[in-house]
Parts: sequence; C-alpha cells; structure tokens
Amino acid sequence: MTPTATAPPIKPSTHSELPIPLISLEPLITSSPTTVETSQALLAAFRTSGFLYLKDFSSLIPPSLLDSVFIQSAKFFSRPQTQKDGLAWTTARSNRGYVCMGREKVSQGTTREEVARDREGGGEDLKESFEIGREGEEGHENRWPDRLDKEGAEFRLTMAGFFDQCKEVYALLMRGIAIGMGLHGGFFDEYVKTGDNTLRLLHYPAVSPGGFEGGKRVRAGAHTDYGSVTLLFQDDKGGLQVERPGKEGGWQDVEPRKGTIVVNAGDLLARWSNDVIRSTKHRVVEPPSTGKEQDEGYTPRYSIAYFCNPDFDAWIEALPGTWEGGKGGKKYKGVNSGEYLVQRLNATY
Repeated sequence: MTPTATAPPIKPSTHSELPIPLISLEPLITSSPTTVETSQALLAAFRTSGFLYLKDFSSLIPPSLLDSVFIQSAKFFSRPQTQKDGLAWTTARSNRGYVCMGREKVSQGTTREEVARDREGGGEDLKESFEIGREGEEGHENRWPDRLDKEGAEFRLTMAGFFDQCKEVYALLMRGIAIGMGLHGGFFDEYVKTGDNTLRLLHYPAVSPGGFEGGKRVRAGAHTDYGSVTLLFQDDKGGLQVERPGKEGGWQDVEPRKGTIVVNAGDLLARWSNDVIRSTKHRVVEPPSTGKEQDEGYTPRYSIAYFCNPDFDAWIEALPGTWEGGKGGKKYKGVNSGEYLVQRLNATY
C-alpha cells in the first residue's frame, strides 16, 4: 500500500469493554497460600487482554516515593531546552538520556522504512522522554543531571532508588508467571538478576485547541512493547487505549486508577511463551473531554514506564510446555534478548 500524507481520524470503538482485571501483588510478596491462585490470575490476564491493573505494591514502592518521582520528573522536563539537550540520548545499545520531541516514533514497524511510513502518515509522537538504565554498566553510563545543580543530584538519587524497587516488582511478576505456567517459581530468576531494564519518564506537553487534528495526531502511536513486561504509572489525565482482541477489534480506554500499576506483556514474553501470552497493541491519544478543550486546549500528561527485559545476554526461545507434542511446535526462532531490543530501538529512533 502506498503511504499517504495523512492518517485516518481515530474514532472511539462502540464495542463493549473488555474487563481489565485488578490483581493484588501481596500474595507474591509474602508467599501466601494464595500465591498459586494469584499466579493463575496473572497468566489468565496475559492470555486474554494482555493488560492488568496491579495493586498492593506499596511495601516495595511507597506512595511517597512515587509522588517524588512524578514531581521530580515534571521539574526535569521544565528545565531549559539547552540543559535537556546536553543530556541527549545517543545510541540504541545505551538507550539512556533525553529524547526530544519528534525524535522517536513508536510503531509496529520493525525497520526504519516501516517506521518512516508511519511517521509520514501520522506525524511524530507528541512527547519527550528521559531514559534511565541500570547503574554500573561500563560504557553505557546514565546521563544524569546531577552535575547541573543540587536538584539534579536529588533527581539521580530518587530515580536510581525507584529503578531498583521496580526491578523487585518485575522479579515477583516473573515468579508469578512461572508458577502460572506450571514451571518452578525460580525459573526466570537467572534471566532477570542483572536488571537490563529501562526506566522512562514521559512528558506529553500541553496541546492547543485542535492540536490533535481531529484524531490524526497522537501522543504515542499504536505499538506493542518490546520486552517482557511493562510497569506503567499514570497521572490522572487519561488517553491510554488498548486494542481489543478478536474479530471485533477496536480500542478501549485504560483509565487511570489510583493506587495501581498498569502492567502489560511485551513481544519478547510473547515469543518466550510461544504466544500463550499476548503482547497487546496500545497507544496514547486525545484524552477524554472535560468540555474546556475547544477554548483552552489539553493540559500536559505525565507517565512513568518501567520496561522490563530479559537480561541482555539471555537466549529467548519457546518455554517448556508451550510447544511440544500436539501444541504445534515452536513459532519463533530463538533470539538474543539484547540484540532483539537494539534492533527494535534502532528502527524506532
């Protein structure tokens, strides 16, 4: 199909809403007798919608820490553009630093050419971001603003601590997935111990009246995530939508719910599970109307995504129990986690 200069308007679906389950992390934190039940609920959510709300995680991520992360994220993005540009993202392998408006186009495309067609059709994403990786990886240091001022030093301390706490949540979720799939609880421990994950701070700037161009512009284009699972912390503005499975299709809102993390499965986990688990397409579009947008436009939106990946030296191929016998065999060739993720990022930027 020849690409066109404009994309069709985004229209809300009239189909019924697909329930997105609310699941407690507490049984996995405490190893309670309901751990198996919780693990089965996790797997069921990932097999159907690919999305869930996670609650009861405050013993690992206290509300005060999460509030501080949001506050410091907003302060960072309010810095002068020259300061942010001085911390710019450099390479897909490093995947650390500031990404300005227009540099990234999230998409289902896996090559530069495919992503370029999506950019031509719908324009760049209306967002800027700051990417943080694990500390101590030689040659791939984080681009912290701590050298700029005391506020930058506080930013580094808070974000590094938050990164490590999110890693703990990730390890527990993978333990639950293992149990839900009939594997031993520690099956994925060797795949997540290093923590080759990415903490992404996101700022979707205010949009003037008509700035979404009748649904032709979006804050983040339709895409699936690349890794194993994503932890998403939203503010109260809304705009996240998930694609419904099945023939009916369409999109539904993933409304912000206080005290929850939105969790979704990514492409590598889908490959790993031989498509037992769904990596579901999602996007960030024009938020629900408050009645003031025609005159005042749309307020900024902030979110925090923690992209969880198998460690970069991990080899990913179909898990035991997902392909043998009459289950149809392996759907995908094995891949190295780090090489796969770099390939996807190179296409996106």
